[in-house]
Amino acid sequence: MKRLWLIYSFVAGWFSWFVFGGVGLALNFVCTLLLPLPGRRRWGVPVRAAIGRLFRAWLAWLHATRLIYVRWHGFTPAALAGPAVYIANHPGLLDATFLLARLPDTICIFKPTLIRHPAIGPAAIMAGYAAGDGGADLIRDVAARVAAGRSLLVFPEGTRSLADRKMGPLKPGFALIAARARVPVRLIAIDSPRDLLPRGRPWWRLPSFPSRVQVTFLGEIRPGPDDRATELAERAERLLRSALPGS
Repeated sequence: MKRLWLIYSFVAGWFSWFVFGGVGLALNFVCTLLLPLPGRRRWGVPVRAAIGRLFRAWLAWLHATRLIYVRWHGFTPAALAGPAVYIANHPGLLDATFLLARLPDTICIFKPTLIRHPAIGPAAIMAGYAAGDGGADLIRDVAARVAAGRSLLVFPEGTRSLADRKMGPLKPGFALIAARARVPVRLIAIDSPRDLLPRGRPWWRLPSFPSRVQVTFLGEIRPGPDDRATELAERAERLLRSALPGS
């Protein structure tokens, strides 16, 4: 029985990666055709909605195939109401797909090298995602978008965590954005298996299936007028670490 499961999970895992990549390429191909059209900004909401639906279908597929089970805690409509800066730890490559499937109209920040990638960038551009490596201009740009009513998803570690640790130190940029936009910082803890594609593990090395992921909404922090970004980041880091077993 165990041997049959290993064969099944290997085939289903690779087929799932193939489906995910194929759908992503198709979405970016369509978005490439839309890029030259005038009035690109009006496409942001429908493209973000389409991305959310695709990621929800991806989650449903992972559940149906018994490869990955994601359990949600505290994600009520009241908790997610209104614009906010959402921050989460980043243990694995699939974290953004999980969260964008559940969070309301939310943008992300892409690295410039990714936003220029033909297999990833067109959909991100059409969705109105921001791009940059940090700095005052990026913070002002993203804060203006959040103040206008959008939410932002940030992984403040800046990269995925290593397999031997639950979370790295948080960078304070998210706190500056929240303070400028005058919105709360909402904290999300992701507890996933250590082999679910952490930093240093290539995507083609399948994890052990089934994988069980717990995603917990921890609440929010409202930046005060005198709060320093570094202090807010340290406070958020303490709250996230306290919610992660073994961190």
